[in-house]
Amino acid sequence: MIVTIVKLLIEIIVTLLVNSTDTYAPIQESYELTAAYVSNYTVKDSKVKVFQILDNKCNVCHHKRNKTRVFTTVNMNTWAKDIYTQVFVKKRMPKGKVIKLTSQEYQELLTWISSTKTSTNGI
Repeated sequence: MIVTIVKLLIEIIVTLLVNSTDTYAPIQESYELTAAYVSNYTVKDSKVKVFQILDNKCNVCHHKRNKTRVFTTVNMNTWAKDIYTQVFVKKRMPKGKVIKLTSQEYQELLTWISSTKTSTNGI
């Protein structure tokens, strides 16, 4: 009788273990898809925010004084290294006392510039 109970318990435990490992596969797959989506969304969302900063704080003067460096969503990544140099290293931009970047805007720019390091125009 005890041997039968032990065998039955072993069969139940083995069945539970085998079935439980199968249930984690869809969860892991779902997690990986979600992580990829969030990562992709974050990069795109960051680029949109940075373009708004460049358009509102930089293009205002660039349209008047430096038309060759007007930022668009298409060309902004190619200027990332120069933006980093002018804003963070030389601290020359934005010029004047009227247009200022907030600490949040500085952080957004820095995050975006860091994300462009893996591209061909890296810093």
